Amino acid sequence: MTTRFEQALDKLKMSGVRMTPQRYAILSYLLDSTCHPTADDIYKALADRFPSMSVATVYNNLKVFIESGLVRELTFGDNSSRFDADMSNHYHAQCEQCGKIVDFHYPTLTEIEQQAASETGFLVSGHRVEVSGICQDCMTKTTH
Repeated sequence: MTTRFEQALDKLKMSGVRMTPQRYAILSYLLDSTCHPTADDIYKALADRFPSMSVATVYNNLKVFIESGLVRELTFGDNSSRFDADMSNHYHAQCEQCGKIVDFHYPTLTEIEQQAASETGFLVSGHRVEVSGICQDCMTKTTH
């Protein structure tokens, strides 16, 4: 059985994308991450291993991964993009205090897409559901 990483590498190779050590590290970091990192988070995590790598290198590679369908960009109200390599159908809950983003699964809301298409005439390509609140870590901090 092939791993997600091997599948991602195969997809990039089939798209003609050359694998550099930095690209390999960024992809590996994203596939191992569940914290929905920003480009700056990725840069800081890999800077010691790749001292000549810039934040622009991270952004350029993220763009390649998005265009290849390996990563999705998440935008929230804090004006920063976060990146998610879990391409399954899932939704996100974000803490209003610390900004942590957590995945949760719920049956796909295809009826909403169909209703929107019917009422608007749009060719609906997707939807996004976000839940906000206070995470357990922040609740614990405020009660102590």
